[in-house]
Amino acid sequence: MDTGLSGFVKKLPLKPLTLLDINQISTDAYILSLPQTHDFLPGQVVAITLDASIAPRLYSLCSAPKDETMQILFSVKPDGLLTPMLAKCSKGDQLLVSAPFGAFLGDEQPAWFIASGTGVAPYRSMLRAGLTHNKKLIHGGRFAHNFYFQDEFATALKDNYIRCCSQESGDGMYHGRLTTWLQQQQQLPAHQMYYLCGSAEMVVEVRDILIGKGIAIERIMSEIYF
Repeated sequence: MDTGLSGFVKKLPLKPLTLLDINQISTDAYILSLPQTHDFLPGQVVAITLDASIAPRLYSLCSAPKDETMQILFSVKPDGLLTPMLAKCSKGDQLLVSAPFGAFLGDEQPAWFIASGTGVAPYRSMLRAGLTHNKKLIHGGRFAHNFYFQDEFATALKDNYIRCCSQESGDGMYHGRLTTWLQQQQQLPAHQMYYLCGSAEMVVEVRDILIGKGIAIERIMSEIYF
C-alpha cells in the first residue's frame, strides 16, 4: 500500500461492530457479516481491523444497500497479518470498522467489469443492487474454487460472465489468464466504461492492454487490492 493511502486509512475513525456471522465459502475465502450501520453505494469500501495495534485494511462491500447486513469477502494471505486472524474470528467477536466510502461506483451505463480473485466483491454489490444491464464480467482466478459468487453472476449475466482459470480447465471456463483472454479479443467497445479491481499487477497489466486496444484512459476506473 502506498504511504499516502496508508496514512489516510490509519486516520479513519473506526467503530466497534459485533460480528454477526462468518462463513467459509472456499478453501481460503470467507464472508464476514456485520450490522449495516451506514448507508452506502455499491462499490464502496470499509476499513477493518481487530484492534488499534494492527493497521486497518480496506475491503469492498459485497452486499447491496438493501441487504440487512454488510458483507465483506476476503481471502487468507498466509504471510499477512490481518487475514489469518480474521479467519479465526467467531460470531460475537468485536471488529473495528469505518463508515463506507469510495468512488469506485457502478451506474446504469454499459460497462465491462474486470476482476481477479476477491476483486469481484464490488461487482457482487452492484449485481445485488440491480446494476447488471449492459454489463460484462471477466473474472480471473487460479483455480475453479476462486470464482466466488459464480452461480449468482451466471444467472444474472449469462454469456456475459467469463471465467478465466489459469491453473485448471473445466466446462464453461477459459483456460488461461484473464489478460490473455483480453489480448485475444480483436476489438473492444470504445465507448463503454471499464472497471478493474484486483492486485496492482493485474490492474496495471489490464490497463495497458485496454489502452493498447484503443480504450481512452478516462474510461478506465481501477480499485487496487494490496
